Amino acid sequence: MKRFRHYNRKRAIVLACFGSVIEQQKYLDLEDKVKEEFPDCEVFTSFSSRMVIKLLKKKKKENYKNLPQTLSDVDMQGYKHVVVVSVNIYPTDEHEFLKKIVDGFKHFSLGNLGITNALLTTTKDTTSYLKNLNEQVSKEDTANLYIIHGTPKLNTIGIDSITYTSDLLEMIDKRNFTCSLEGAFPYFEINEVIKQKIKVKGFKKVQVVPLLLVSGNHYIKDMFEIKDDLSDTFESFIASSLTKSENFNLLELPQTQEILLKNIKESFKMLGVSHKVMSY
Repeated sequence: MKRFRHYNRKRAIVLACFGSVIEQQKYLDLEDKVKEEFPDCEVFTSFSSRMVIKLLKKKKKENYKNLPQTLSDVDMQGYKHVVVVSVNIYPTDEHEFLKKIVDGFKHFSLGNLGITNALLTTTKDTTSYLKNLNEQVSKEDTANLYIIHGTPKLNTIGIDSITYTSDLLEMIDKRNFTCSLEGAFPYFEINEVIKQKIKVKGFKKVQVVPLLLVSGNHYIKDMFEIKDDLSDTFESFIASSLTKSENFNLLELPQTQEILLKNIKESFKMLGVSHKVMSY
């Protein structure tokens, strides 16, 4: 097929991120990490939030593209094997949206396209990840209130991964409590119940642990509102960062990056391509 001769470049990786107006550098740092791990690949970063893309262009004069635009560029440049990296915590709405885009491109692109799992998709990775995180953040005589972003619909595909997160965290440590921002059990609808449960267990201190990839607007607005609301009953604070950033975030955690990199290698393997460095 004559058109296939134009696919003369070997591998590309596309990071598919939601995006953040104030924290986009964290995604670019991840891009650098992926380039370091896969030096033979061209690495692209896309943002799915049109609001973020527009605001970054307006406020910072920075131009970013969404996934369809980025995949079009990659296809035009002639990459044979392309892995789209789902930079999402759970395999819910945003992840499903990415899958639909990739599946659509497969209908007309002659490239070999694949997409990774979201971060917390397999039970093995999720269990190990959450147990490790809990060990790192927990403090003696302090309750942990884990805040999950959540999803507004109870019939959302992949919602079991959120339920498993909540159930596991509360099961493995009596200090743990969970709620969401806008999903099942939203904090400001059940805050008095949560406070009572914490009081019954005798805790006087509570740390808020945001299960958010980056410390963007939800961190700045919602996490501090929750902390302040808790302060009328407890000594409350937001968990200190486990990374170089001042604000707690999951994207910079070594274990987060390890899973994302492992997912990329597995996706290339599914495409029939070795993860080892390939020469052009």
